[in-house]
Amino acid sequence: MNTETLRTFCLSLPDVTEAPRWESDLCFSFQGNMFCFTTEDVDSGASFKVMEEEFREMSHREGIIPAPYLAREYWVYVLEFSWLTDAEWEHYVQQSYLLVGGKVDR
Repeated sequence: MNTETLRTFCLSLPDVTEAPRWESDLCFSFQGNMFCFTTEDVDSGASFKVMEEEFREMSHREGIIPAPYLAREYWVYVLEFSWLTDAEWEHYVQQSYLLVGGKVDR
């Protein structure tokens, strides 16, 4: 996974919008709710929302930390794309998309 493949995957989900935010961050939203963001300029990883029961485990994995300013909402920041497999990226980003859209039971 890298920034461009993440962008392609996010935009393949129904009704997703893409917009720059916070200077160089690229944000993906569903129904006006952000579900994933990354730095547009560098392939340095990304942040997304996880289920509450996954948050502790995810934030203790090597290369993953609670997302600054968003951890209280169960967001994690994966420091480098290489810390997750492509299948894991797709799983967690799609799950985040469903979580912010209210389509996953919490």
